[in-house]
Amino acid sequence: MTVVIDINHLNKKFGDHEVLKDVNFQVNKGEVVTLIGSSGSGKSTLLRCINLLETPTAGEIIYNGENILNDGHQIEKYRTHLGMVFQQFNLFNNLDVLNNCIVGQMKVLKRSKEEAEQNAMKYLELVGMSAYKNAKPKHLSGGQKQRVAIARALAMDPDVMLFDEPTSALDPEMVGEVLKVMRHLADQGNTMLIVTHEMEFAKEVSDRIVFMDKGVIVEEGPPEQLLVNPKHDRTKEFLKRTLR
Repeated sequence: MTVVIDINHLNKKFGDHEVLKDVNFQVNKGEVVTLIGSSGSGKSTLLRCINLLETPTAGEIIYNGENILNDGHQIEKYRTHLGMVFQQFNLFNNLDVLNNCIVGQMKVLKRSKEEAEQNAMKYLELVGMSAYKNAKPKHLSGGQKQRVAIARALAMDPDVMLFDEPTSALDPEMVGEVLKVMRHLADQGNTMLIVTHEMEFAKEVSDRIVFMDKGVIVEEGPPEQLLVNPKHDRTKEFLKRTLR
């Protein structure tokens, strides 16, 4: 397997508070890895460190063999290889759906408007939102906004898709439509790193599940092992509370 992201001895402090403590793990090409754990366990901070929205206090993030935390590494170029989908959509409210999906391509990847539109429509079609290409975000439901956000991230042709609790801000009836899109992406062989509280979804799509608690990786393994026969007491306690 080809290792795309290799995290070594990653630490993150906010003042005196240590949020991540000596985190080590890898993401392989074509793999779907899900991060689970209680709120405050460090999952979202880890994702934000990988995307360098937060700067790690110590450690290495190796992307395709290069430590991207080294001085002189082009952070903006690195970020173009990662598609990030947030809890709160982060769409541009003054732009319609299509323009939300082309602005990054044109500014960052220097694509022509025609090429960017063609690419954007391909992914809007994939997430079932092509009919809304002229709509402004204020006219969309939460589930529709999140599907546009996914299309926007995919339109940048990233190597890895990062999802930070993409359904947590949605009404329960809208969760399913976003998870359906993510299942499809997983089936297509996309490399994905997902923070989620949707345990049934994690069980279905993950090649590997990573359980975090208090800033450390407690246990990881395939869903059938970690969810059914966890080894660590902290994992068992967490699953007892969440798998009802």
